[in-house]
Amino acid sequence: MAHRTTEELRVIFLDVYHALIRDETVSEGTIDATAVYPREIIKRALELGASSIILVHNHPSGDPSPSWTDRKLTSAIVIAANSLGIGVNDHIVIGRNGHSSFRALGFL
Repeated sequence: MAHRTTEELRVIFLDVYHALIRDETVSEGTIDATAVYPREIIKRALELGASSIILVHNHPSGDPSPSWTDRKLTSAIVIAANSLGIGVNDHIVIGRNGHSSFRALGFL
């Protein structure tokens, strides 16, 4: 994902033991954005019986720093997920120059 020229959001769906259920691309976008719908992410987690998720997306610019939009979107997903008993374990942003973890940065 680090060398893609367009943004992509993947969701890793996990069971109660944090074992992988599925890793899916849920959105592909442009050079600096991708359309993400929290409702669709939560709907898919429920369909798969996931108890938690990890969000992963790339920044084609190469800078893995979370943007304000990334933080706002992640908060919306966390609120929706938590209301249905689904945990958000992390949101990883990947760039050519490394990666950032929302959990490690204290955003989750």
